[in-house]
Amino acid sequence: MRILLVEDEAKTRQFIRRGLSENGYAVDAADTGAQALELAFANLYDLIILDVMLPPPDGWRVLTTLREAGSEVPVLFLTARDAVEDRVRGLDLGADDYLVKPFAFSELLARVRTLTRRRGQAAPQLLRVADLELDLMRRRAFRAGVAIDLTAREFSLLWLLMRCSGEVLSRAVIAEKVWDMNFDSDTNVVDVSVRRLRRKVDTPFDTSLIHTVRGMGYVIESRASES
Repeated sequence: MRILLVEDEAKTRQFIRRGLSENGYAVDAADTGAQALELAFANLYDLIILDVMLPPPDGWRVLTTLREAGSEVPVLFLTARDAVEDRVRGLDLGADDYLVKPFAFSELLARVRTLTRRRGQAAPQLLRVADLELDLMRRRAFRAGVAIDLTAREFSLLWLLMRCSGEVLSRAVIAEKVWDMNFDSDTNVVDVSVRRLRRKVDTPFDTSLIHTVRGMGYVIESRASES
């Protein structure tokens, strides 16, 4: 799941971004309304967390611009403005939820789960590659009916590979989508994580599904042997 976080207060932005990333979400961050619109129109997001009080355009205008352009991405307003008229205004403009600062991160996370689940109701809730299944609703994985214990990051990595089944994903793409970072050729974080995922998804079973494509990256698909 990919989230756009729009928050101009640096400490709050870093706190939310870190918490969401630790829970398996890929997070892009913006600190102005202009940057938020640029990112929102350039990428596909499952959710936008949007502060109201931003360097122009403010959150109201950002949401209005998105809705006028036909965007249906869920928007969660996160703001210190707690007046009833502000909440009503946000909802009338097309916001899907409204959370007032200060907040408990656990509540924010619960609202994020609810909105992204609602967003995904029209999309498949179960991904399959051969005998491997990924239950997006319950965030659980099974192979040949056997439950696989995954960390939040491993779940995100497997989700990305399975969503793009049959498509070779470069290390740069994986790093961006799963770790929300630019790929550094000196780091082996992607290779190490794929190796750990393979130990859980492939090693205990007769056939491998996660394959290395030399010089290109990784792909998940059903075939006789690994490249």
